[in-house]
Amino acid sequence: MGKVNIGELAKAHYRSGTYIGKVKEDRGDMYLIEVLAVHKHPLQGDLHNMYETENVFFHERKALAFREKMNVKKPAVHPFDGKVPDYAASLEQAITDYRKKLNEEDSAYNRLALQTLDRLAKEVYAKIGKGS
Repeated sequence: MGKVNIGELAKAHYRSGTYIGKVKEDRGDMYLIEVLAVHKHPLQGDLHNMYETENVFFHERKALAFREKMNVKKPAVHPFDGKVPDYAASLEQAITDYRKKLNEEDSAYNRLALQTLDRLAKEVYAKIGKGS
């Protein structure tokens, strides 16, 4: 873990997703980070029973929104020195990458995760970037 300071850009892992954002506050063992882009889409399903689809609650996880704030434990935050991509484009790329990974193997989990991701893309993410 490299040190990050308030106002600097960081890459942070949060609830199975990874985001690029700006450090807003140092909160002791955590940083408050404002989301600027999505690096990796959050995983779908039950994180405590990964790859299971039966007898578990299959969670639908949305990516955090542009400028949404998150409290992230310091070990999960790393300096970011690249160019911050456009939020909508980064979300689209993160979805594409996750779909590609899920399509590598035909399994009940991958099919359900794809179905959940496709529903999010149609019903939630389709509105992002349109008219703004």
